[in-house]
Amino acid sequence: MTENTEIKKGLAGVVADYTAISKVNAETNSLLYRGYPVQELATSVKFEEVALLLWDGELPTAERKAEHVAYGRAHRTLTPALKAVIDALPTDCHPMDVVRTAVSLLGAMDPMSEDNSPETELKKAWELFAVLPSVVCYDQRRRHGLEPIAPRDDLDYSENFLYMAFGEVPPAPVRDAFNASMVLYAEHSFNASTFTARAITSTLSDLHSAVTGAIGALKGPLHGGANEAVMHTFDEIGFDENETEEQAKARAKAWMEAALAEKKKIMGFGHRVYKNGDSRVPTMQDYFFKMVEHYGRHDMVGLYRGLAEAMDEAKSIKPNLDYPAGPTYHLMGFDTPTFTPIFVCARVAGWTAHILEQRANNSLIRPLSAYNGEAERSVIQ
Repeated sequence: MTENTEIKKGLAGVVADYTAISKVNAETNSLLYRGYPVQELATSVKFEEVALLLWDGELPTAERKAEHVAYGRAHRTLTPALKAVIDALPTDCHPMDVVRTAVSLLGAMDPMSEDNSPETELKKAWELFAVLPSVVCYDQRRRHGLEPIAPRDDLDYSENFLYMAFGEVPPAPVRDAFNASMVLYAEHSFNASTFTARAITSTLSDLHSAVTGAIGALKGPLHGGANEAVMHTFDEIGFDENETEEQAKARAKAWMEAALAEKKKIMGFGHRVYKNGDSRVPTMQDYFFKMVEHYGRHDMVGLYRGLAEAMDEAKSIKPNLDYPAGPTYHLMGFDTPTFTPIFVCARVAGWTAHILEQRANNSLIRPLSAYNGEAERSVIQ
């Protein structure tokens, strides 16, 4: 290392490895999963099939889908031991702490934890994919003093998730909006949490350890916690269901202008990868507007448009996926602190796909650092 060594803070611009799982196509500004535009997948493919696409490299045949979906649905139920551990956690801890602890426990209890063969790793991935919604819904309900709702194996992923959370099979528009959000959140190349998972995997540690570490990375507000922060902004501005869209929009613009003047950090805007706006936003925004119509909450459109327009006018910065996703989950009835655990349930598909890919062609991830501390010295005088 020399004084002229170039430091890439945040590893910005560093290409660490190859991946065949996803990429942003700059020509079309489109996020691709295994070559498929995510906006097409979100509107036409079930999340369970997208998980198989990420793991296998291809959309599943009817036979493979039936086999693996059946396997996943058989692993949705929480064990008594896992319920006991969740119940022992304080209800004022963040729900991400619960999810992180649950995954760590599942790893400790898995008799195949140290088996890193591709076949076993895929089974572990499916089991985590299947059980995490049960963890999230169990935790949300216990925080409200409500009885847990057992999963059903006759419902698809999104229907079952919403059923366990709220006790009713959701109507098709709500199910479809939730499914789309999970597809859009499922994968995004070497983001902070995915890179964490790959770094842990590169040491030949187990899959559950890698996912636990990824959850820790996703908890941060600069990464997964941004969807919660968006809702906190809406809460700070305040809701009035009797307002017109224009009235709400005017209040939101005034709030944003004041926040920017005070140099506040506003979450839900901008993205390191996208230069022309997050390609996932139009799809999620369409579903958010459908949820506004479904629930009759036009005041939220005013807040949404007002903040986005004010940010664009002042900074030319556009929303990212968290911006429409947060209020969509709010309208569905999820607690704001549960938004990031929902993100975990989606991104576990991408994380585990990367774990499998890292394992298949592994090299220990160990970057260098440039020392800028004290020169060599001695404690002996």
